Amino acid sequence: MMPVRVKRWMRRGTLAVASCMLAGAGILAAVVAWPMDTAPYLRLDASTEMLDRHGRTLFVSLNRSDQWCMARDLNAFSPRLIEATVAAEDQRFWLHPGIDPIAVARAVRQNYKSRGIASGASTITMQIVKRVQGNRRSLTSKAAEALDAVRLTSRIDRKAVLETYLNTAPYGLNLIGCEAAARRYFGKSASEVTTAEAALLAGLPKAPADLLPLKHPERAVRRRNYVLARMYDEGFLSREDYEEAKGQPLNARWHDFPNHAPHLARRLAQERASRTEWRTTLDRDIQLRVDRLLARTVAGYGKEVRNGAVLVVDVPAAAVLAHAGSVDFFSPYGGQVDVARSPRSPGSALKPFTYALAIESNKLYPCEMLYDYTLDYGLYSPGNYDNAFHGLVTARHALRSSLNVPAVTVLERLGYSEMHRFLTQCSLTTLVRPAEYYGLGLTLGNCEVRMEELAAAYCMLAALGEHRPLRYLDDKPEEKPRRCLSRGTCLALYEMMEQPLPSEFGGAQVEARAGRERVCWKTGTSTGQHDAWAFVFNAQYLVAVWLGNNDGSPSPLLVGGKTALPLAARIFRALPQHGGSSWPSPGSDLREVQVCASSGLPATPWCLRTRRCLLPRNAYLNRRCDVHYPLDESGTVGERWPGTARRWDLARIESAPGDRAALVPTRDTHVNGKPPVRAISRTALRILAPADQAEYILTREKNGDRIRLACSENAEAGVHWYLDGEYLGQSRPGRPLYLDLTAGEHRAACMSEGGAVDTAVFRVLTPP
Repeated sequence: MMPVRVKRWMRRGTLAVASCMLAGAGILAAVVAWPMDTAPYLRLDASTEMLDRHGRTLFVSLNRSDQWCMARDLNAFSPRLIEATVAAEDQRFWLHPGIDPIAVARAVRQNYKSRGIASGASTITMQIVKRVQGNRRSLTSKAAEALDAVRLTSRIDRKAVLETYLNTAPYGLNLIGCEAAARRYFGKSASEVTTAEAALLAGLPKAPADLLPLKHPERAVRRRNYVLARMYDEGFLSREDYEEAKGQPLNARWHDFPNHAPHLARRLAQERASRTEWRTTLDRDIQLRVDRLLARTVAGYGKEVRNGAVLVVDVPAAAVLAHAGSVDFFSPYGGQVDVARSPRSPGSALKPFTYALAIESNKLYPCEMLYDYTLDYGLYSPGNYDNAFHGLVTARHALRSSLNVPAVTVLERLGYSEMHRFLTQCSLTTLVRPAEYYGLGLTLGNCEVRMEELAAAYCMLAALGEHRPLRYLDDKPEEKPRRCLSRGTCLALYEMMEQPLPSEFGGAQVEARAGRERVCWKTGTSTGQHDAWAFVFNAQYLVAVWLGNNDGSPSPLLVGGKTALPLAARIFRALPQHGGSSWPSPGSDLREVQVCASSGLPATPWCLRTRRCLLPRNAYLNRRCDVHYPLDESGTVGERWPGTARRWDLARIESAPGDRAALVPTRDTHVNGKPPVRAISRTALRILAPADQAEYILTREKNGDRIRLACSENAEAGVHWYLDGEYLGQSRPGRPLYLDLTAGEHRAACMSEGGAVDTAVFRVLTPP
């Protein structure tokens, strides 16, 4: 029987132990309840990332510690990766309060038996605490870690703890977080890893340097298989899944981090240094395709053309879908310069704005005729790129063919001060000199522009006159558009600039294939061939391309139609189609007007033939045809045409008889019911068919590849015809001469009875 004294001491001891335990529990509860700043434990030193409009990574840079750390939400990680991490590091993570008593007991037992440290009991929460407080190995520090782990677990959600661990754990090299590790080792996001890959990643934080898969693949495989076994033991994997994953190869190798649109990423990093993530309007698929096509195109030109830039814009939102500031950011030829923001000479790329403003200002009708011939301003005498003149052409043809003389004459009507003011209103900020400095050469591009700003101006044309700065950030609200041109004017520009895209570098054009969207395009070549430009657009997309050399060195290849346009065409045709209409509806913004078939101006009662033409609804009809006029009271109609390209205008209100030559030909017509009387006048002989620079495609059909030769004197006199230096025959009124087409480039010539001569070069193409 136990002595009474012993029983008394046992009761006292039990009471003391219970009191101590209660006191300890109270103290522990007080410590746990003591205020705690959780921010240091959840803080991330994240890398800067640029995302596309769908949240996919385009560009990532090192963080302030020169590490790769790509922070992600927990739901962005593969479920297998979460299971593997819990199985490898903290199997009772979802149950314990921050410390695992079972793991502590196991570690104590194993360490006691081995007379050393054979096992640890650190939980995931404790590892987070350790990284903040430092890796101290004393018992006191371990106790402090455990206590802080309990305090942290009581204050934040366990999902937040696990998310923090997966974003801050070391995974070898300078990789922090499993997202950076997955991209480096497997070239994919942590949301896409397989079971075997997830197990490999989960095992790395134990000893990142010793288990580095790129350096120690055998150790990495053993560690991976151990994690797979733990996943099987914990019920995360079936036996079949376990065996399959265990048999997988390591599959780890070096992968570069995304490095797309680096110029834009650098700009955003400078402008928005407080942010570590930007969601842009770019589309990764379109960006990759643009980068690939641009690099391939420039590589094909060798050292002649060493750089290029491309912008792809979603027209309705003025949102940039792809931005290539150079071919290669690391190129020694100025690759780090964002050419999309560098001032360059635009060449003829400014001509559409001259025509647009002239139409808007009632100084030009889209269908009227212009005169492409010698133009002399004393010290300034513009000519065409092909060193030839094309005579009487429509404004549409003049713009499509990028003829210089008609563009200058239109600008002279308009006034270069008005053009300068208009381009400034379109946000071309590089026109810093007064209008007089540029003069009439402004329409030919004797200035410098930034590609971004010019693309925004073209986007304004495509958006029917509404101008907005190009938008790069997806979360940035769209700016209220500013109207620069009327819808009717822009619809007229659509009609003037629409034409099929070239099918090959040689410039041959084929009819648009079935199903292809209608497009407008314009090219530009700077004087001296330093810059080649192309702009292709419709109501959906705009593609802007520049090719050249950063140092400004010229090349015979730097012609917009030869180099920039084929690239722009390939990019445009590769863009995805969406539900919206690619071509604007005219609605009520255009009206049908009867115009003279010869001059293209609103017809008068004296015009011999008329046709219907669509003009902007807000266009005044105060300029009417002055080509046809009554010769006398009998009602006989004569024709008169200007004899010079300068101040060319066929409108009655601006007629200047002193600038007009006495004309020819003479057509018989009835006017007001009176009989015709023949009138005689003089004009230069001009070939009408085949037109100069015309292109024909062989049909291979019987009598389908034949044209009727025609010139300005065919109706009244005999004309002798030649082809490639050989005599063909004579055409007379009522006895036309026909030409059978053969493939190749040809030169036609005709000579009148009076000795006047004209020539025309044309091409005949075989069908594709």
